[in-house]
Amino acid sequence: MASRQLPSSMRKLVVTKISQKFRDVVKITQESLPNPGAGEVLVKNRYVGINASDINYTAGRYDTTVKPPFDCGFEAVGEVAAVGPGASLRVGQPVTYSQFGAFSEYKNIPEKSLLKLPRVSADYLPLQVSGATAAIALDKYGDLKAGETVLVTAAAGGTGQFAVQWAKRAGCHVIGTCSTDDKVQFLKKIGCDRPVNYKKENLKQVLKTEYKNGVDVVYESIGGEMFETCLNGLKTKGRLIVIGYITDYESDLGFKPTRTLATIPVRLLTKSASIRGFFLNHFIRDWIPYVSKMADMIDKKEIQSFIDMGENSPKGPFIGIDKIVDAVEYLYSQKSIGKIVVELNKPETSKL
Repeated sequence: MASRQLPSSMRKLVVTKISQKFRDVVKITQESLPNPGAGEVLVKNRYVGINASDINYTAGRYDTTVKPPFDCGFEAVGEVAAVGPGASLRVGQPVTYSQFGAFSEYKNIPEKSLLKLPRVSADYLPLQVSGATAAIALDKYGDLKAGETVLVTAAAGGTGQFAVQWAKRAGCHVIGTCSTDDKVQFLKKIGCDRPVNYKKENLKQVLKTEYKNGVDVVYESIGGEMFETCLNGLKTKGRLIVIGYITDYESDLGFKPTRTLATIPVRLLTKSASIRGFFLNHFIRDWIPYVSKMADMIDKKEIQSFIDMGENSPKGPFIGIDKIVDAVEYLYSQKSIGKIVVELNKPETSKL
């Protein structure tokens, strides 16, 4: 096993019981540093990403058979710390990955599941889940055409920022919803044609008066009343892509259906419209090609990646594994802009 001098132990976040109440059910544990097995590399995680679905995972909604304790976290950027038998990556190589259990200072990952990066940078972190979800969903399900109108909900968030930019690159007119004036300015900065602060403007009225013919595509992650408004705002042959419904994540309702389902068929039928759900895990073969392409686009400044490390949060900045819980709660405060990222290890304190 090729490696540099490594610590004997590491810390990681572990889910101790099933619940969506993240702070109440996770704890930091100290464990022996694992050796990478055949075809694996040990990654020292520098940055980890925060996702709305982190609480879906602790609630057992993605796998009803999972039993605590189990690891959590979906994505990380780091560097190779040790190499197992049969693995060819060099120690120190910057890498990124999307695997369950990323909320850990170190993690063994199959080499084939890693994407090499030109440098260790938090700018690449949003691509793993948020960026890939936006790009793949809009390409596979959006069928975007130049001149079409695309509505992105939570447009100033981790995945919304990429949906806005991806739709603009396709030549579309983009409407983006958000909750503050600062986010309105952010959306203008990334090219959104019509930002809508739904705390000040009624989205339903905006669509009715400014987009009388409806919108062609919706990239929807909120659910509840927002979903209803978006569904009703579709034009004939419109496409609504559901990538989440954060409104219900913190409730006990979770993935259970609501009354909304009863009226959906007739509303789709009368417009020849469609709703398609998108879950990134079902498109895993597309993950590396898309993330690789988007990383290259960031380097070429063709798209931008915006991160929020809690600089404006009372509990920020988010540095260290003990700040992950604060970062998850910050996401649900609706105050973040861009992708929320936690820095696990500052370079100057790293042993690598």
